[in-house]
Amino acid sequence: MVAQETLPDRTPAAAGSGGEPDSAGKPGADAPRGRTARLVAFGRTNGRAGWPRTLLAIASGLVMWLAFPPIDLWPLTPVGVAMFTLALRGLRGRTAAWLGFVGGAAFFLPVLTGIAKIGPDGWILLSLVQALYFIPLGAAIALVIRLPAWPVWAAALWVAEELLRGNVPFGGFPWARLAFSQTATPLTPYASLGGAPLVTFLTALIGGLLAYAAVIVLDHRKGSLRTAARPLAVALGAAAAIVGGGFAIPTPTAGDPVTVAVVQGNVPRLGLDFLGQRKAVLDNHVRQTRELARLVRAGQVARPELVVWPENASDLDPYAEPDAYTAIDGAVRDIGVPVLVGALVDTPDGERVENRGIVWDPRSGPGDYYVKRHPVPFGEYLPFRDVLTKLITRFERIPRDFARGTRSGVMRLGPVTVGDVICFEVAYDKEVRDVAAGNLLVVQTNNATYGKTSLPPQQIAMSRLRAVEHGRTILVAATSGISAIVAPDGTMIDKSREFTPDIQVASVPARTSRTLSDRLGAKPEWVLALLAVGAAGVAVATTRRKNEGK
Repeated sequence: MVAQETLPDRTPAAAGSGGEPDSAGKPGADAPRGRTARLVAFGRTNGRAGWPRTLLAIASGLVMWLAFPPIDLWPLTPVGVAMFTLALRGLRGRTAAWLGFVGGAAFFLPVLTGIAKIGPDGWILLSLVQALYFIPLGAAIALVIRLPAWPVWAAALWVAEELLRGNVPFGGFPWARLAFSQTATPLTPYASLGGAPLVTFLTALIGGLLAYAAVIVLDHRKGSLRTAARPLAVALGAAAAIVGGGFAIPTPTAGDPVTVAVVQGNVPRLGLDFLGQRKAVLDNHVRQTRELARLVRAGQVARPELVVWPENASDLDPYAEPDAYTAIDGAVRDIGVPVLVGALVDTPDGERVENRGIVWDPRSGPGDYYVKRHPVPFGEYLPFRDVLTKLITRFERIPRDFARGTRSGVMRLGPVTVGDVICFEVAYDKEVRDVAAGNLLVVQTNNATYGKTSLPPQQIAMSRLRAVEHGRTILVAATSGISAIVAPDGTMIDKSREFTPDIQVASVPARTSRTLSDRLGAKPEWVLALLAVGAAGVAVATTRRKNEGK
């Protein structure tokens, strides 16, 4: 069985190994005995999956889950990475691959519980599919641990895993990346240098250094830790330097002030069926916008220069439904400034739907617009429609596919340009980077189906990281929450509760300067991913040569 595979210890001495077996396979004179020997054997390379390693892999996934919103115990991410690494150390590739899947399942099942709102089967299937990406991750980490400086290569492998998972298949699913657990931490400022991939790399590197330190301790029996003091200090010092370095990275917030408003109209009730009440949703956002206009006239809030509505604020096509057009236009004229309206619009042939953010001017009406470029597979469009609709009746709720937009969402909205992304797109580096040329970033979203789950706070966390990554104020408009205004340094200026009407007004900086992350683009991610692949290749070649030399 795979779980019974064994592998002799080939970890380089630089990793702090000690008490090697002699040529006959018996413990050397320095080998620890009794309970300490068993602990060291597990911590080093007993080569078996076994129940201790399996439990450690499961625990690593659960610990990493606790680092993500809404629990937000962010220091646990590197701890979980360290536990995951130790569970894999010394295993053959196939055994490590299996443990990788186990650890991945223990992570994704709880972190994606919000998906259960559309069906427990969908939640479990998606979580297990995501865990599949931990199979090559686990095998590769077990390989590169045999190389010198292995914490660096192991950390790069996490970036490679996220790159693959975020692109394949159907455009990928980059939710729950390590970086998205570090959105208000000492590591967050690194996003302005190398984006989310750099934050993932450094988070995993700290975890690898912690695992390295644990290996040093376990490989030196009681009374001999003095010889391990230097490598132990180097490992822990490097981890501390990474954390401390984040405090030295400036996160500028200066910019021309612009007064903005975010409207959260709320939905009539929870669940998938709320879309059947399209007029009520639209009326809620019209009502809140008119209330904003009343507050402005009364001098109770500052007059905004632009207003943002969420995704799906109007599921009635305003180009085809006169009542919807009149309602929106009346509210926009009442507030007297341009409003970015989230609406569903039929394509000219009537066969598909566009998810649009429409710039609605109080004088000229609807003008420029952005069409969501990354619709959600199995949510907004259905691959293999003919087959799946026969097998899963729930897919009948997707009668038409959403069209895919072809251009970025940089548009003029009042006195500034905004870069618009819609809902799910905030998780994708490229989509957000493409619109970072705007003075402000906007995330229009509809979280009503997933309300009161982990997904809305996780999405807000992503927006906070994006604000720092691109040095932009981010306006998050959600139908039912969580809506927010996020400063360029990631701090929360305002934040709504879920399932309640809300109006947010604030003066925020509109910025034009670009971060280093913007200038480098996807290069850091690809460099780290190629580094990971190269290290894994070297580890495979080295292992093969050693095996052939026996």
